[in-house]
Amino acid sequence: MRVLGIDCGSEFTGFGVVELENSSRQTKLVPVVSGAIRLQRREAMPQRLAQIYAELTALMELHRPDVVAIEGIFHAVNAKSALKLGQVRGVALLAAANCGLPIAEYAPLTVKCAVTGYGLADKSQVQFMVARLLGLAKAPEPADAADALAVAICHLHTAATQAALNT
Repeated sequence: MRVLGIDCGSEFTGFGVVELENSSRQTKLVPVVSGAIRLQRREAMPQRLAQIYAELTALMELHRPDVVAIEGIFHAVNAKSALKLGQVRGVALLAAANCGLPIAEYAPLTVKCAVTGYGLADKSQVQFMVARLLGLAKAPEPADAADALAVAICHLHTAATQAALNT
């Protein structure tokens, strides 16, 4: 299974593709690609949203994930920030839907718990554990990319648990 994880933001939107590789003896998480879509503050919001849509769609077409996992909103500094974040999430959901991909959404506490074992872990703890789980020599940069990889890992763990329960 290949999962595209997305960590939405109005300045940086992180992405990460992780694949679950099954061998006869074990399963292994394999990082495929990660990074962040960097948005310009001076651009109007419609242009930022168009950029996010175009880049996420291109990533989905290039890496062909089986599912897209997106982190949900947990809080915002103010209503304006929440509205911007909601717009970015809407565009990410639209991109996945237009590519015909199933979508899974996870609360930030669920994602952090899945990768660190602690729902209130800070960004550095998430980065450290993502690197460990994926066998990376160093923590993924920027932090938005690590968060997106964490969302993908969360979905893979959740899917594996659900599959085990169904057998």
